Amino acid sequence: MERNLAEFWMKEALLEAAKAEAEGEVPVGAVLLIHDKIIGRGHNRSIRSHDPTAHAEIMALRHAAQSMGNYRLPGSVMVVTVEPCVMCAGALIHARVEELIIGAADPKAGAIISHFHLGQTDQLNHRIETVSGILETECRSMLQAFFEARRA
Repeated sequence: MERNLAEFWMKEALLEAAKAEAEGEVPVGAVLLIHDKIIGRGHNRSIRSHDPTAHAEIMALRHAAQSMGNYRLPGSVMVVTVEPCVMCAGALIHARVEELIIGAADPKAGAIISHFHLGQTDQLNHRIETVSGILETECRSMLQAFFEARRA
């Protein structure tokens, strides 16, 4: 995906992250696209829903799978404000997401570029083309402000 288009879609993911923040959740947002059309949206809802799997990426995948009537989403592009964790990376692989656009890396729990490199390993049956650093400053700033406010 071209950078200017990736930035456009990342702004949509940031709107989802703002919804999470407004709900008292860690501000992570995601949108899932097919043919430059949003088929799934999600933001973190783990705290509110008492569900450890309710990460932004999972919520967007669930929404998209229902919209498409299929748990496989070939040709799709996930745009997410923060690098996916192991659980979310696994879900992206199982859904056959083709491309992943990441805002900010997650040096502690990221499983795509920071650790494990699950989207590119030969040990799994699917690989995900990945681009990172899209609107990185905006994505990272939202997270940092959230956690600074919680510490205060």
